[in-house]
This record gives sequence, structure tokens and C-alpha cells, in this order.
Amino acid sequence: MDPLGAPSQFVDIDSLPAWNDYCEADQLDSHKTQVEKPQLDVRSPFPYRKDINAKIILWKGNVALLNCTAIVNTSNESLTDKNPVSESIFMHAGPDLRDELQKLKGCRTGEAKLTKGFNLAARFIIHTVGPKYKSRYRTAAESSLYSCYRNILQLAKEQAMSSVGFCVINSVKRGYPLEDATHIALRTVRRFLEIHGETLEKVVFAVSDLDQATYQKLLPLYFPRSLEEECHSLPCLPADIGNSEGEPVVPERQIRISEKPGAPDDNSDEEGLEADISFIGSHAFARMEGDVDKQRRLILQGQLSEVALQKQHQRNYNRWLCQARAEDLSDVASLKALYQTGVDNCGRTVMVVVGRNIPVTLIDMEKALLYFIHVMDHIAVKEYVIVYFHTLTSDYNHLDSDFLKKLYDVVDIKYKRNLKAVYFVHPTFRSKVSTWFFTTFTVSGLKDKIHYVENLQQLFTAIPPEQIDFPPFVLEYDARVSGFSDKHLFMLPSTVVEYLTAL
Repeated sequence: MDPLGAPSQFVDIDSLPAWNDYCEADQLDSHKTQVEKPQLDVRSPFPYRKDINAKIILWKGNVALLNCTAIVNTSNESLTDKNPVSESIFMHAGPDLRDELQKLKGCRTGEAKLTKGFNLAARFIIHTVGPKYKSRYRTAAESSLYSCYRNILQLAKEQAMSSVGFCVINSVKRGYPLEDATHIALRTVRRFLEIHGETLEKVVFAVSDLDQATYQKLLPLYFPRSLEEECHSLPCLPADIGNSEGEPVVPERQIRISEKPGAPDDNSDEEGLEADISFIGSHAFARMEGDVDKQRRLILQGQLSEVALQKQHQRNYNRWLCQARAEDLSDVASLKALYQTGVDNCGRTVMVVVGRNIPVTLIDMEKALLYFIHVMDHIAVKEYVIVYFHTLTSDYNHLDSDFLKKLYDVVDIKYKRNLKAVYFVHPTFRSKVSTWFFTTFTVSGLKDKIHYVENLQQLFTAIPPEQIDFPPFVLEYDARVSGFSDKHLFMLPSTVVEYLTAL
């Protein structure tokens, strides 16, 4: 106990600044130099959420001194580990803690167990055991570390705790790379707060001098404090961002189990033996289709079922998506050839493709494909339309049919299902002919979605002008070729009108 009248050594978490307010000045300064304006081509899978950020605290200090509902202790399987975090907790909690731990009879890796806080300011201590890291067993280590954080949060939820103070669970002694472990910690907490945010008021990350820089670097990826920071952080996300709960995902090892394994889906139109086994499960393990070489051979022979083909396509797309998230695509992004701009008259997302900004002969087209997937993956989950500006393109800007066919074959089914229209602005006779051949003989299901738009006035019947960010040369060309009456100028946003009147 503190001497009478002496200040308490414990730290009230309500006195600590939330992540929203952490280094706010540095954040604003960095954005001034990095991005002049939010380039919201695509939203991050961890979008800016002020309400969630208000629950997060990054604090450099001893977790044992936090005055919150529960703090976390990282230990070994016998709960006797002598690391700096554990020793400090034992010292401040008093001898009763050791007696309590003997009743728990240890703790397995990834589990979380609860004791009272005794002489601590925290009411409870949640004990967990992080994994020993070996590169050959990386997947197992990731899953175990995720389980640590998830089980702690779940225990806090079950016990109606309002706040939790996390230490850095991956101790140096266990050899887990700090940055890899921090990614798992942050995304697991983020996903939990997205789903169960009402159950926790505060989550504190108590870090040491060695850990602080890594947490400061990675927190903006999962808890961006503004739309600008979200946009800037998106390319820095790792390839594996986990599933909807933050759990590491290995697509090839997923086993999907039907909710009703004893009955087929009502809308199943399969017949015969295929219908009899269709309800077992769609994964290769459940359907005894584990021989990948055999699957590929059957694909070549045209004998693989539609369901298996879809699975194979999904796996291929996931590989492209993982590569897109891992690749540095800043050179393609700087071209500003693809971006999100607003919504059409039906409330659907509008994506803009600027043909003139695609130097086909100068860029790596595989990186262009990766960038398209990187930008569009989260857009395509809902209905969207594409506005393609063919304005003033030359032979050096025309994508060949082989690339377009590859793009169409690679992308997920959601891209095709949710694409409702393609507005082809300022087409030429040659481009109309090429598009007709491509949509007639190369791909199916796209022809009816193509709408040729001779001038911007036609485009405005489907998309309000204030919902489109126009490249200046498109406005200039359209004004020169089509002309704008006073009525047309009245319909345009003021910034566009000012530009046109200045021509």
C-alpha cells in the first residue's frame, strides 16, 4: 500500500490519451507531406472508425501498474515463467497470487485463465501462454498466438469486463518476431471490437521501449485515425489479414462443414450421385478430392464438376489477392488510371478507368492486374458500375484482348455478378468494333452491360455530374467536341464550371 498522502504508483487508464489523440500533430504533419487529398480508390479492410479508436490506448509502461478491470500476464505452461512482465505482476500482487496459480494446474499454449488481482489496482489477472516460434511451424505459432488474444478477449466479454490491459504476449524468450506478432495482436483486437465493441470500453497496449516503435508503426494499419491515414496505410497491410475474426487463414487447408450435413440444399438442381453427395461439403477433404494433380488433369480433360471448378478458381483468386496485398504497387497507383469517385442514380459505387493514363508499353501488366484486384476486391462485394474514359487514347493505351481475357478469368465471381454497367465514354468506331468482338467471342455475359456514351451529357442521365471526378482533359475534349450550353453548365458542379469557363 502507498504511504498515507503519497501519490499512487498505479495509473488510471482514464487519464491516458486514446489512440485518436495519440501523436495527433505528428499524424497531421506526415499527411501533409504524403498525401495532399484523400485518394479513396478503395477502402481498407480496416476502415477508419473513430468509435473504435476511442477505445484503444497505447501506453509505454508497466502493465502491472494499470488501474483497469483486468491485466494480462504472459507466462509458460506451468505459470512459473520468470520474465520481466510476470515478475513485476507477482511483486505488486503479493504472495497470494502464487497460491492461487497452484490451483489452476498450469495453462496450455493459447489458453487464457483467470485469477484475482489481489494487491494490484486491476481487479483480475488473465494468464496466457504464448507459442514458441520456429519458422518451420510458423502457421501453428500464428494460430496459437491468435488464440491467446482471442481467448483473453472472449474471457473479458464473458466476465463483463469494461477494460483490459495487454502486455506484449510474445516474450523475447519464446523467439516470436515482434512485428509478426504485433500484426496478429492488433488485427485480432480490431476484429473483436468490430463485432463485440459494446462489451469493452478500453483496451490498453502496455509496451516497453523496445516494443513502442513497432506498435506506433503498425497501429495505423488496423486503427487508422483519419481517411488520409487509412488510404496511406492500405498498401502496407500484409498479405494475410486473417478472416473476419482476425484468425490466420490458409485457404488450401480450410475445411468447410455444412450447417445441415444430413440434408442437401433446397435449391440444389444436381441429379443422381452428384446430388446424393453434394450435401457432404464443398471442400476437397469432405468430398475426397484431395489429389490436386488429379484435379488439374481432370480440368484439362473437361471432366471436373462445376463445384470443383469454382473451388479451384477461388483458390487461384485468393493467391492473386494475397500477392496483390504483398506487392508494392505504388508505381501503378501513381498513374491514377483507376479510382473510386461517387455513386450513380441507383446508389451504386462508381469506379473510373482513365484509358489515357494506362501506358501499356511502359508498365508491368501483371502489376496492373494485381493493382486492379487490390483496388476492386472490396468494391465488388456490392453492386458497382464502371465509367471508362476512352478520351484521346492512342495505340499505346489500348489493352489487348489477351490481357482483358486473363483479367476476366482471374477475378472472383462477385466482380461479374455485381458489375451492373460499363459506360464507354467517347468511343471511336474502332473501339466499338473491338469491344463487340471481345464481348461476343471471348467473354460471355458482358455485352448487355456495355453502354456507349458519346458525350458527358448522356453520362449525366445515369450518374450525377457531382458524383464524378473528371480528368481535366476529358472535360476539355467534351467541351470542344460537344459544346456546353448555359443549361448544361448549370447542371455541373461549380468547380467544373469554373474550369470550363476558364478554357
